[in-house]
Amino acid sequence: MTESGFAKGNGNGPYDDRECSCPREFYQRDEINTSLFFDDCSRSIDFVLAFRINAHEPTEAENTEKRRVFEANLISQGLEVESVQKDQICFVKIHAPLEVLRRYAEILKLRMPMKEIPGMSVVNRSTKSIFSSLKTICKFFLRNIYVDEDIFPRRAHRFTAIYSRDKEYLFDIRQDCFFTTAVRSRIVEFILDRQRFPAKNQHDMAFGIERLIAEGVYCAAYPLHDGEIMETGTMRALLYKHWASVKKWYRYQPLDDIKEYFGVKIGLYFAWLGYYTYMLLLASIVGVICFLYSWFSLKNYVPVKDICVRSNKNITMCPLCDWCNFWDLKETCNYAKVTYLIDNPSTVFFAVFMSFWATLFLELWKRYSAEITHRWDLTGFDVHEEHPRPQYLARLEHIPPTRVDYVTNTKEPTVPFWRMKLPATVFSFSVVLLLIALAFVALLAVVVYRMSMLAALKLGASPMTTSSAIVLASASAAFVNLCLLYILNYMYNHLAEYLTELEMWRTQTQFDDSLTLKIYLLQFVNYYASIFYIAFFKGKFVGHPGQYNKLFDYRQEECSSGGCLTELCIQLAIIMVGKQAFNTILEVYLPMFWRKVLAIQVGLSRLFNNTPNPDKTKDERWMRDFKLLDWGPRSLFPEYLEMVLQYGFVTIFVAAFPLAPFFALLNNILEMRLDAKKLLTHHKRPVSQRVRDIGVWYRILDCIGKLSVITNGFIIAFTSDMIPRLVYRNYVSKDGTLNGYLDFTLSEFRVSDSPTLNSLAGDLSNITTCKYTDFRLPPSSPEKYTLSSMFYIILACRLGFVVIFENFVALVMILVRWCIPDMSVELRDQIRREVYVTNEIIIEQEAHRARFERAKRSSSVLQTPVDQDLDAASIQEPNAKFINIEKLLTENLTQIEMDAIIHGENKTTGIAGADC
Repeated sequence: MTESGFAKGNGNGPYDDRECSCPREFYQRDEINTSLFFDDCSRSIDFVLAFRINAHEPTEAENTEKRRVFEANLISQGLEVESVQKDQICFVKIHAPLEVLRRYAEILKLRMPMKEIPGMSVVNRSTKSIFSSLKTICKFFLRNIYVDEDIFPRRAHRFTAIYSRDKEYLFDIRQDCFFTTAVRSRIVEFILDRQRFPAKNQHDMAFGIERLIAEGVYCAAYPLHDGEIMETGTMRALLYKHWASVKKWYRYQPLDDIKEYFGVKIGLYFAWLGYYTYMLLLASIVGVICFLYSWFSLKNYVPVKDICVRSNKNITMCPLCDWCNFWDLKETCNYAKVTYLIDNPSTVFFAVFMSFWATLFLELWKRYSAEITHRWDLTGFDVHEEHPRPQYLARLEHIPPTRVDYVTNTKEPTVPFWRMKLPATVFSFSVVLLLIALAFVALLAVVVYRMSMLAALKLGASPMTTSSAIVLASASAAFVNLCLLYILNYMYNHLAEYLTELEMWRTQTQFDDSLTLKIYLLQFVNYYASIFYIAFFKGKFVGHPGQYNKLFDYRQEECSSGGCLTELCIQLAIIMVGKQAFNTILEVYLPMFWRKVLAIQVGLSRLFNNTPNPDKTKDERWMRDFKLLDWGPRSLFPEYLEMVLQYGFVTIFVAAFPLAPFFALLNNILEMRLDAKKLLTHHKRPVSQRVRDIGVWYRILDCIGKLSVITNGFIIAFTSDMIPRLVYRNYVSKDGTLNGYLDFTLSEFRVSDSPTLNSLAGDLSNITTCKYTDFRLPPSSPEKYTLSSMFYIILACRLGFVVIFENFVALVMILVRWCIPDMSVELRDQIRREVYVTNEIIIEQEAHRARFERAKRSSSVLQTPVDQDLDAASIQEPNAKFINIEKLLTENLTQIEMDAIIHGENKTTGIAGADC
């Protein structure tokens, strides 16, 4: 499946040679700001280090020595540096020459675009869409929704191969955009992360730019944006105007340009967020339809009429707590109406639909993700190709390397299991359990608060009705719970990062996955514990009047007449919508706040004026980027976490809140544009990071989808009143309607059988019995107050429904997964064909290269050009499978240049990055 919905990339049709092949940063090179280059206007600024000069600080001499040694190590690696001072801030501009780029591109095993060879055009780089015919029909309507190709031209996608200097003839390194700014910054950051600096006592962690920034030696390290957001002709300005604007919410995202500017990791996040938002559109429509159905059918619901209209006599209900009074069932009229809006026949349909939706979303995302990874050359990327984390190697510096990595074929130290790995794992596991227990303590505090608030509202100077008191107590408790969540989450994040560092993960991907699992587990318990409690435990084990099951000598919470589904809806809505609203406010105003804090810390408030000097806007790009916030390597983590938690609200408890997908859709449309604006406006340009997929988040989403089937089945069976209504309609009611259902759900209790209730009734002799929601025998029965046979019939029906519901949904989910393969047949064949063609080209290139060298050795005097002889010989060869690649490679090259390429020495001029 091709790009769909808000995740749309550039273009809809096949890519051809007329499409743009370079990033926009290279379109108008002459118009690019000179502040993106050294003073000689020929060497590009690939990275910037900044530090504050303060001679009065006692550590300034030590910091100066650290900077001197660190920068000397950078120069020894081949980097070129240039310093400039501006208002007590010194900026160190770094440039990576071509030789450094070539060397580290080989070390990092970067996939680089190969030369355009006509023999490759036999493979179509585009993928077909299962909705291609529909798109053709709706093209006229969708042209204002697709990416505007006049603003974001299609990008040509060329064959790529892992870069090697031995096979450099495969790559056109003379092309201006061969080493893009994203690749350059990534290589420079790799070097910065691994250079040492002097430290006391030869500290193992005395290396890397992150450590220097943490110690205050440098203030910041960052690559440069390509211009201001209001300038013309820069990618940053175009993305700000046509992507980050909320006014463009209906437009598809220019994913290829996002990926080119911010890197694969950020581009993949916005692709996933856009696709998730697009899929929410269908769920929102169905959810709104179900809600409208319940709204219009409310007037015909018999139990609500019995409570609000038809009850000619008062129905006295038993107290909800030990110090509460008796109350009239009519007080819950409004509460019963709200309950029906959630608990109605459409609830089952919507729960089944959302289970299928979750499966369909994940399966279609895998299919769509396969196309993205193919187009962005991530298909063959393996996490084991990553280099070890610098922190990992530093902690193992004193351990001799004994293990040979089977991918990189290099020796690496092995983590001692008994001395380091096991103690760290046990300690981490214990702390996580302790934090989970702390979350349950917070839940208990919220329960006590809710019970106290209910009693206060009922017994206050102006007591409320039972219906209003329940709603207000539930809403205020949910708000208190939300505040506790933010306090606990702040602590969880810091502890989880510390624990993950102790576990000694080799690569950054492994580290991020472990950190993600810890924080999500903790936040899962934190956010969902109160919701699970209301859905499955509240009011289920309270006993009956006269014999309540007490905990710490206190009665447990009871649900009002009609169950706890309304309280569950209130809790879910306040936590979900409140969390989204609060996060939106934070994303708008928090970056502004931290930029002011940064200005105060650095002490240069004038530099942080939002109005730049018009005379210097073209020569201070590095200084203007300094006032922006750091993005950080894990800044996408809270963005993913927020969306995955929202996905849990949308799927796990959707039976209790059918409007959850609609509110999620509204939030995500705004979230997508605000995230884009935050990246472009308030943050330094992130360093490009290469990932193969969304990582462990997919497995978490898959587990949530499976859990949602279980939870929705149990919510419908045990929390809602659907099963009792079905049993009454089919086995108890004489006319097949719900007439008399209200009395069917209520049991009777004699007040004199309980000293507590008898004292509450006092001298009011008219209160001799009270009603409560349960299926128990009346006081006139010999086995009074014991569970009736109807209770066990309904219980059996509840359990039977859960089994049927979950098996039916599971079978359909398996069928959906079987019908939708992870990768389309066309894409699979296309990838196989591309790999075959690429290997054949490399094999034939190697054969021609061997013939070149053999001919050179056999020719003692070069009187006739060797390449002409070989061209004539190659024409006579019967192998005509591809074009004459030898002729293409030697075209417009002299014999000296060809010899240089053969021996791996580049002596040509006009290399990318060498000239302005």
